[in-house]
Amino acid sequence: MPFGEVTITLEDVATLTGLAIDGDAVIVDIPDEDWSAMCLRLLGQAPTDLGGGVIRITWLRDTFDELPLSASPETTEQYARAYALSLMGGVLFSDRSGGSVHLQYLLLVEDWRRAGRFAWGAAVLSYLYREMGRSALQMTASSSLGGDFGGWAALLMLWTWERFPHTSPLHAVTGAQITQDAVPRGIRWLPAQTRQHGDQFYLYKLWFDECTTFVVSI
Repeated sequence: MPFGEVTITLEDVATLTGLAIDGDAVIVDIPDEDWSAMCLRLLGQAPTDLGGGVIRITWLRDTFDELPLSASPETTEQYARAYALSLMGGVLFSDRSGGSVHLQYLLLVEDWRRAGRFAWGAAVLSYLYREMGRSALQMTASSSLGGDFGGWAALLMLWTWERFPHTSPLHAVTGAQITQDAVPRGIRWLPAQTRQHGDQFYLYKLWFDECTTFVVSI
């Protein structure tokens, strides 16, 4: 290409999604307790089919569908963890399992203050790179179109539209049309009705930048 090599950078992640690119590394240690006990301790409930510490995202969404109005602080935190777990397994660190997430991610939101110090954006980008690499290697090995890949595919989509706007099916709004608090920049590629009703990208930023604040407010 005449403009040289291009790729998704940490700056792209920060500006498009609002996720932190500086902070503690997102590293998970395998717990000493069994998965069922850990699930009960951090979520208050556990499914009966916890094979190898893998949990269905549909179970999380069905079980923690709506926070009771009279929920205690402990219950509120459990619901918040369930939402964060489904977000990590279904969006940010998704894989090709077909809707499952490993409970190891639950340990990342065991302590909300610690969770807010993680460099989530850096972790999301490295995970996406790894998944795309795996897919490319499968394509090379099989001489086919390649396999599916996990990770936050929306990040790749937003980056493409931002850097190559002529490929976008949507019309981006200008910076002047977006209020100062309507960040991150990826919002500008979303339909107007989505921007007006609090889009998902702002929720992601809220979750991982200010976890404690969110738990108190839900």
